[in-house]
Amino acid sequence: MAYDYALVHFKYTIPFAGLLTFILRPLLTKLDLCKTATLILVAFFATLPWDSYLIRHGVWTYPPNAIVGPRLFGVPAEELFFFVIQTYITSMLYILLNKPILHAQFITNRADSSLASRRIRTLGQVFLAGCIATGAALAKKGGEGTYLGLILVWACPFALLTWSLSGYFLIKLPIICVATPIVVPTAYLWVVDEFALGRGTWAIESGTKLGWRIWGSLELEEAVFFVVTNTLIVFGLAACDRGLAVLYTFPERFPNAPQTPSLTLLMEALFMDPAKYDMVRVEGIREAVGTLRRKSRSFYLASSVFPGRLRIDLVLLYSFCRVADDLVDEARTENEALEWINKLSNYLGLVYGLEGQPPSSKQYVNTLVERNFPRATRSALELLPTELLSKKPLYELLEGFKMDLSFADTSSEGVQFPIKDEADLETYAHRVASTVGELCLWLVFHHCDTKLSKDEESTLVFAAQTMGHALQYVNIARDILVDAEMGRVYLPINWLKAENLTPNDIVRDPKQPKVEKLRQKLLDRAFKEYGRSRDAMNILPSEVRGPLIVAVESYMEIGRVLQEKTGVPSNSRKGRATVPRVRRIWVAWKNLSAA
Repeated sequence: MAYDYALVHFKYTIPFAGLLTFILRPLLTKLDLCKTATLILVAFFATLPWDSYLIRHGVWTYPPNAIVGPRLFGVPAEELFFFVIQTYITSMLYILLNKPILHAQFITNRADSSLASRRIRTLGQVFLAGCIATGAALAKKGGEGTYLGLILVWACPFALLTWSLSGYFLIKLPIICVATPIVVPTAYLWVVDEFALGRGTWAIESGTKLGWRIWGSLELEEAVFFVVTNTLIVFGLAACDRGLAVLYTFPERFPNAPQTPSLTLLMEALFMDPAKYDMVRVEGIREAVGTLRRKSRSFYLASSVFPGRLRIDLVLLYSFCRVADDLVDEARTENEALEWINKLSNYLGLVYGLEGQPPSSKQYVNTLVERNFPRATRSALELLPTELLSKKPLYELLEGFKMDLSFADTSSEGVQFPIKDEADLETYAHRVASTVGELCLWLVFHHCDTKLSKDEESTLVFAAQTMGHALQYVNIARDILVDAEMGRVYLPINWLKAENLTPNDIVRDPKQPKVEKLRQKLLDRAFKEYGRSRDAMNILPSEVRGPLIVAVESYMEIGRVLQEKTGVPSNSRKGRATVPRVRRIWVAWKNLSAA
């Protein structure tokens, strides 16, 4: 019987914590562990004196035959462990649900918040202040409301502080990211508590409780306790994430933002005056995240495991590439598309400086962007971290767009398709995909704490270019039908001739059996290029190796489902196959575990 309380942990809390740890293990970073450890320490030392007071004043009791024996300030060892394990469980669930979320997009202040958000925040403050007053009155009166009063007067001041600091941020977060890590552990611990109260593992003494039961042996006060403590944990983690988001989002205010910042730096970011936030930058990040979610589910999934400021800059880079591509693709005429390419080239000339001329000022560049580009595209250009990027790949990307313009209306006579052979195919893949891989690496080299030698950087750049070929070949193989609808065929003409086909034959009937044969041939070429460059990824710094491998493998998995003919239709683009969601998650988890 002396092990009753310990058995509660072995049967219920430890297995739940173990399951969450197993699921999260590949995703956990040093920063996640630091946040959790810090919160556990805060919870432990904040709860210890309160719990000790309850025991010494006879509110809580533990039968001697239900506990092992060791105590700290009267609190049994099993109860001390409960402080730790509950905080750990709720923290792990919160981290799991918030991993896909880029918190920078939810930074806000009073001016940016809606009237409804302002009212909710104010009502929350009034409610918590009322709970403090009610708790103080109940505790002072004593008797049956003592335990409930002590819960409220202990917990609600912490809740009021974190809500006042981060209320707008909490309101903006997706409700599943805030409510679920409160509700799920609370419901689970209610069941555990009801079981323990029923067995007499611990007890609330009569005369200090209201005597109201939620169900079975679960007292109202215990139900409230688990609600407020899990709320405190989530509010504390959200406040921490808000501070980190501020730190990573505003490089002009915080030029040095390590992936695991000091507590002093985090506090500086947390208490920065929200009125001084650069909300134009935040809005640009929101637009970039929206672009990423709509246009690339594979990269959106992979981006969730990149650390700190690197994640933001990668999202901004992708947004620029996507916006530039859309400007050209959605032009009504070839001349209009060329005009957009020229404007983009002029933009790069201003940013990097033309030959013999220094770069233009940021203010001048932004003024020209506002004059020459549509409103929806401006933030992608204004926020591109050009100071960290080589200009050569960006200019090569524009050359890739020009190759796309070589396609004309297939009803015309003598149409010239630009991909004549394997060399043209590789050139195109290099311009539109290898360039993006190289640009990503420049951001990695800058942001990672682990610095590589020049030889290692050169090896990785070459591997990124080769891997870019592989990824673009997969993209072409997937989009044969979609491209044909636009009058485009990226399969090499010499391959088509070998099958007695012309590009116009593909445009007219992209589903014919010979096309599938050519698709598989292109996929074979993709996996050959993938094989040439995959091992080099082991050179990557440890903090980004897993995320970058996930980004590559998530896309190559599209190639695998095309080979297996097991893809599912895309919800965003008719005629495009994609990887089933469960399989995408498995690929990410598996590769992060192995990285």
